Amino acid sequence: MVLKETGKPVGSVGIMRKGHGSAPMGNSEAEIGYWIGVPYWGQGLIPEAVRELLRRCFEELSCTGVWCGYYNGNEKSKRVQEKCGFVYHHTERDKPCALMNDIRTEHFTYLTKDTWQNETKT
Repeated sequence: MVLKETGKPVGSVGIMRKGHGSAPMGNSEAEIGYWIGVPYWGQGLIPEAVRELLRRCFEELSCTGVWCGYYNGNEKSKRVQEKCGFVYHHTERDKPCALMNDIRTEHFTYLTKDTWQNETKT
């Protein structure tokens, strides 16, 4: 993820398919993950990127649903998902997090293609 104005890298966003994310994905589903540097928090960059990835998932990759997750206490990430239309689905406790080398609680959210289509029409 780079700033449009400068091309400077500020974070990372991506789409994962079955077998590559941490959500319980079906074959026609995907998971979106993201990270952004602290100086760029609160500027709307991640919601903008997630909305574009949702468009790609539903329009180009023919996904029927998309998962997203946030770790316990990460209210900013939770808020991004709410802004983008995701709805709370379930919580998984005591999950190993290799990236952070610890155990965490992860909350999963989900968005169906039908809900996304209805929200983008309004």
